[in-house]
Amino acid sequence: MEAEASFSAIAPAMFDGDNYQIWAVRMETYLKALDLWEAVEEDYEIPALPNNPTMAQIKAQKEKKTKKSKAKACLFAAVSSIIFTRIMSLKSAKEIWDYLKNEYEGDERIKGMQVLNLIRKFELQRMKDSEMIKDYSDKLLSIANNVRLLGSEFTDSRIVEKILVTVPERYEATITALENTKDLSKISLTELLNALQAQEQRRLMREDTTIEGALAVKHQNVAKSKRKKKKDFEENGASTASANAKEKNENQKKSYSPCQHCGKKGHPPFRYWRRPDAKYTKCNQMGHEAVICKNKILQHGEDAKITDQEEKDHLFVATCFSSIESSES
Repeated sequence: MEAEASFSAIAPAMFDGDNYQIWAVRMETYLKALDLWEAVEEDYEIPALPNNPTMAQIKAQKEKKTKKSKAKACLFAAVSSIIFTRIMSLKSAKEIWDYLKNEYEGDERIKGMQVLNLIRKFELQRMKDSEMIKDYSDKLLSIANNVRLLGSEFTDSRIVEKILVTVPERYEATITALENTKDLSKISLTELLNALQAQEQRRLMREDTTIEGALAVKHQNVAKSKRKKKKDFEENGASTASANAKEKNENQKKSYSPCQHCGKKGHPPFRYWRRPDAKYTKCNQMGHEAVICKNKILQHGEDAKITDQEEKDHLFVATCFSSIESSES
């Protein structure tokens, strides 16, 4: 009783109007497991109890009523709401089953047309290069099982022949080995699929190894390229930065307009040493900056505070300045 209760808790297959043959097989198995198929297969009459019935007679009558009710409830629960509205007025489980069979299974002519369509679909199947053998065989088995559900015979040998002539060329070595060792007319579908899948797995393993090796080489090349770029940058970085700074300075100088004091480019007017508006505070004279002041260069007191090197620089500038004045005069 506990096992029966746990099995009945499993929901039956739901039928929504499609694939009636598959649903019918699953539903029949489900009802037989619950010992309810008798109420669907035969609409038996429940005899009335005699006078002074025994406990066994009462129990037997109750069981027959319960089975009919349970079978009807299972069929109601196994159809969609749209189909339920079409069968809810039927009185017994057998009436419901016969109605669904007549409505969705079709007559022999319709079943024959369905079988022909499925066989045509089977014959047109070809395995793609990117397809796995398991996916292709599952597709063929699905078509064959649908043909069998419609009541037509479809042997596994027909599927074996289909696989042998439609698989890609990469399986040719395995098929040749099977031809040399076995009778292909008697080989089972399972044996053929196992042999093809074994070759497929070996090929995939080799491809994975090749990909791993290619990735390792690519990683080494990338690391080598990075090290080379880093070395080139370290060697050429300083000279490149210096050249860029020099080019930037030259471009900046070229951007200056001619100086209004000397008429030359390369410096702004306020940086020219000799300007009418420039005044050096040490000598109180107009027209020059401190760097070319003669009085500052000749002064050696504490207020001047210049070093020997500065004195040499200033004397050199003063000499140049004197020569410029002489040439201008």
